[in-house]
Amino acid sequence: MSLQTVLITLLVGFNTFSSSLSPHPSSAKKSGCFKVNNCKCIMEDGSGVINLKAMGDAEGFLARLKPVSAEKLAVGAEALLSFSPCQPFSQPEDLTGADCTNVAACLIVRYHRLNGDISRYLSYGRHDDNEFHYNGSKKTLSVSYMGHEEQPLTVVHYHCNPNQSASSISQLILSTEEPLQMWVENPCACPNACAMGDLGLGTIFLIILSLSAAAYFILGSCALRPFGSSSGVQMSPEPSVWCMICYLCTENRPAGRHYTDLTH
Repeated sequence: MSLQTVLITLLVGFNTFSSSLSPHPSSAKKSGCFKVNNCKCIMEDGSGVINLKAMGDAEGFLARLKPVSAEKLAVGAEALLSFSPCQPFSQPEDLTGADCTNVAACLIVRYHRLNGDISRYLSYGRHDDNEFHYNGSKKTLSVSYMGHEEQPLTVVHYHCNPNQSASSISQLILSTEEPLQMWVENPCACPNACAMGDLGLGTIFLIILSLSAAAYFILGSCALRPFGSSSGVQMSPEPSVWCMICYLCTENRPAGRHYTDLTH
């Protein structure tokens, strides 16, 4: 069992334990996906992880200069979309300070002229503060990529399709009034289908620290006893706690072998 699986199991177990302590537990099965970072979410029902990093190609792109049918597009112009679900990119790469700098989606409007093509680069969303919404009945994770005014410019619907061998864009809609909508068929949209061990040391440390703090406060309410001292009120474990620990250690020790003298 990998370290990532163990940590996810502990998180889900603690979440279930906390829900059981709630005075009004929910009877409905959770089907959401809890956002961990801009590229990953953990299923609230404990079924696993969906990692957007596994959606793209070797360079992180899910679409690169893909033609888009757009409304009210000028004659002799075409719209091309580049999109990366996890890795920020810039277009054009040799032009700093352009609109498409460190973005998740870039729409390129290219005008074909007799004296040469003219291209306009438009940012269509960033990875920062993206929003995750999971539809359990449709097995679809919808991720909204925001613009400068915190409005979604691109919404990508990742549908869990285990029959697909790779990512496939089934539909792409661009309008002037709505965000760009993209529907993707991908086996990695299924929980734990394309698990990638990319948990950093900082994330592991924070998870362990959170679990330790939660265990301390939960067990401390039962095992610690307050007492007064010259420096104020302090907490100390009950004597029975140490006795219980010693008892468990001795109980798990393998019993010694007893030999019987068969000559008597």
